[in-house]
Amino acid sequence: MNQQALLESSKKHLWLPFTQMTDYERDPLIIESGEGIILKDIYGNEYLDGCSSLWLNVHGHRKKEINDAIKKQVDIISHSTLLGAANVPAIQLAEKLIEISPSNLQRVFYSDSGATSVEIAIKMAYQYWQNTGQTHKKKFVTVNNGYHGDTVGAISVGDIDLYHRVYGSLMFDSIKAPFPLIYRSPYNSEAEIRDRALEALRGIFEERHKEIAGITLEAIIQGAGGMNVMPKGYLKGVEQLCREFDILLIVDEVATGFGRTGKMFAVEHEGVQPDIMTIAKGITGGYLPIAATLTTEKVYEAFYGEYEEYKTFFHGHSYTGNQLGCAAALANLQIYQQENIVENAANKAVLIERELSQLKLLKHVGDVRQAGLMCGIELVKDKETKEPFPWQQRIGYKSTLEMRKQGMITRPLGDVIVFMPPLASTEEQIRKMIGIMKESIIKTTE
Repeated sequence: MNQQALLESSKKHLWLPFTQMTDYERDPLIIESGEGIILKDIYGNEYLDGCSSLWLNVHGHRKKEINDAIKKQVDIISHSTLLGAANVPAIQLAEKLIEISPSNLQRVFYSDSGATSVEIAIKMAYQYWQNTGQTHKKKFVTVNNGYHGDTVGAISVGDIDLYHRVYGSLMFDSIKAPFPLIYRSPYNSEAEIRDRALEALRGIFEERHKEIAGITLEAIIQGAGGMNVMPKGYLKGVEQLCREFDILLIVDEVATGFGRTGKMFAVEHEGVQPDIMTIAKGITGGYLPIAATLTTEKVYEAFYGEYEEYKTFFHGHSYTGNQLGCAAALANLQIYQQENIVENAANKAVLIERELSQLKLLKHVGDVRQAGLMCGIELVKDKETKEPFPWQQRIGYKSTLEMRKQGMITRPLGDVIVFMPPLASTEEQIRKMIGIMKESIIKTTE
């Protein structure tokens, strides 16, 4: 199929996720190949992968060790069901995941995307209390502006109006707690912002803990909600409140896990031990759709018993524990160890912080937020008053289109530009991408 035929066919048959198709038809892009952190379209144009192909590519594209692991596994078996029967790579991967995760997590339940891992966590937490006789604990708390995926359960514990409002009648009600948002806060210090948010959460727990099953929140930084970084100590404070009021702590590490914040998992920054933790994205290095929900032995034991006790967790997916995905994940984790990926990512984060400081000086950059290699640059109409651009102007979107013209791909969150390069990015590539962002923001806003 030639280039024009591919283009026309994509417009005729594809429906792209989180995309208004009129935008795609005006500015179409079809990726054909990749090498390292470079993507190439059907016309041979090259682009730096500035958002890690939606936050999940780690080592770059076509990493030989992962390619070889998948090819080797294909010659053995590509898939068999995990319903009632284990498989070798799934067992080996589960053991590795437990080794690198918070010490209280001992069990691994596989799925195929971040959203499904959260859906599982919600159902698991809900049934945990039913199985242990505390049937009144059915409610979930979430924080403002949180995002956990796009299944009905996941959006029910999310709080992004633009994404979720149309589905309101499908969603179950969750209890909203304030997120300690630093930018535009009326309070004077990060400590005060943190403490007021924790006080509000304490009030919710004190009043309603007997009906609350769990709280869901992202670790250290909100992703799709605008790359909002938590004040230091907030996540630890949430953990302490959960222990005090006997509420399950569900931490979403889908985007933050596997070195993105300079630790293998972001909870390590504050020594937090979740009751349930969800992981995906970087688990296979950005190759195949594997996700997992990790939990404690205490939670697992609430489901253990004879069939007639009706404690079974009735949940599963056709491709749960897929051998190809698990083989890719095992090779991925081996690379982490051999190439010191997490330590190197922490070092690159220091470089990124220094390089992003030049963007802070731009007239229409209101805030630069960063946790490791997860960064957000918020564009505003007025830097002094923090007045946003009218949403109809789509300044963030236009800026990323300009970045594409200059050879870099990323996606905005409203007027927040996401910068989340693959962990394998070189210092030279990082500087080049930040330079492209700077030039594109200036051209679009000034």
